[in-house]
Amino acid sequence: MSMKAVTSWALAGVALAAVALPARAADATLTIESWRNDDLPIWQEKIVPAFEKSHPGIKLNFQPTAPKEYNAALNSKLDAGTAGDIIACRPFDASLDLFKKKELTSVNDIPGMNNFGPVAKAGWSTDDGATTFCVPVAAVLHGFIYNKDAFKKVGIATPPATADEFFADLDKIKKDGTYVPLAMGTPDQWEAATMGYQVIGPNYWHGEDGRKALIAGKEKLTDPEWVEPFRQLARWAPYMGDGFKAQSYPDSQNMFTLGRAAIYPAGSWEIAQFESQAQFPMGAFPAPVPKAGDPCYLSDHVDIAFGMNPKTKSPEAAKAFLTWVASPDFAKLYSNALPGFFSLQTQPIDVENPLAKEFVSFRKDCKSTIRSTYQILSRGTPNLENETWVESANVINGTDTPEQAAAKLQKGLDSWYHPAK
Repeated sequence: MSMKAVTSWALAGVALAAVALPARAADATLTIESWRNDDLPIWQEKIVPAFEKSHPGIKLNFQPTAPKEYNAALNSKLDAGTAGDIIACRPFDASLDLFKKKELTSVNDIPGMNNFGPVAKAGWSTDDGATTFCVPVAAVLHGFIYNKDAFKKVGIATPPATADEFFADLDKIKKDGTYVPLAMGTPDQWEAATMGYQVIGPNYWHGEDGRKALIAGKEKLTDPEWVEPFRQLARWAPYMGDGFKAQSYPDSQNMFTLGRAAIYPAGSWEIAQFESQAQFPMGAFPAPVPKAGDPCYLSDHVDIAFGMNPKTKSPEAAKAFLTWVASPDFAKLYSNALPGFFSLQTQPIDVENPLAKEFVSFRKDCKSTIRSTYQILSRGTPNLENETWVESANVINGTDTPEQAAAKLQKGLDSWYHPAK
């Protein structure tokens, strides 16, 4: 065989080998759209390097937008065909609308989706639960953060477990006079609902059972289990300090971190900021149950997920990323990189931050539920979520009774929402 023939055979062999080798999911760069611009350093320093190390050939470009601008900016990019490959998904209707417009794909077949239960998937699934279109990432948990020095000073040995114990402890703190018992105001309204009504309420309407019954039209907001949380909330007012009607959300944060208040009705997203500012030890406790022995329910609210842009030019790489997001390795990395944002996977994650660990321990004894207004019930006008903010503040301010607040909310809902009976 001539040298020319040998060379031809060799070249043919190289060509065949090149055809036979699978294309590396590789040499792809995935752009990730997100509203969490505060997370940029954590992505650059921890998350991106971890993914790229385990997925050679795929690069990540985390490209966040300011939270208030995200929805509009994302929609514009999707319309123009310039959106990234991976989309950070807000829970419920905003992402459901994207899926209906075929701007997100089903993730039912992504390996690892069996790591998530129905509550975790609820924020990014069709109303019938048949199709999930984003891989759940994290939830925020709710309860109360307290100043351990304050509790020690007034003689509270253990955090309250029941409503009666909660108010008895507030009385002790108020009588002592050193601290404002509860750091919360009402002018911004949303805290009264999000860290008030929606935190204590699930213990009365029994979490997912009550939420789903409300959606099905089997329960009403004027039923006792929905009115009682407003009655409890109305009792907070004497413990919130003299100026609570003018006290903004940042004012409440500062009041607590400066050591002037004993208890802060909280979302777990406060953990990192509070730990960087407070000069005293902190603890956390879940919403007190109505009476000893009652079941405990936890506002375990779905917050962020990731989905795939159907127009991505690197679908295999995008699926590889989503598969990683669905893995326990990612869950542990994300939960510990961002204390207070907790994995939605069913298997417990070993959380390292002590205060975050205390929050996540609530899941052991309490059944998880999401905020009652978020799925389906805030699609019309008046918007039940926004109206619940208003009425929660009104009840604390004393401008509406609990019964009046419940009646207004139900009347607004009845004006546009007609569940099939």
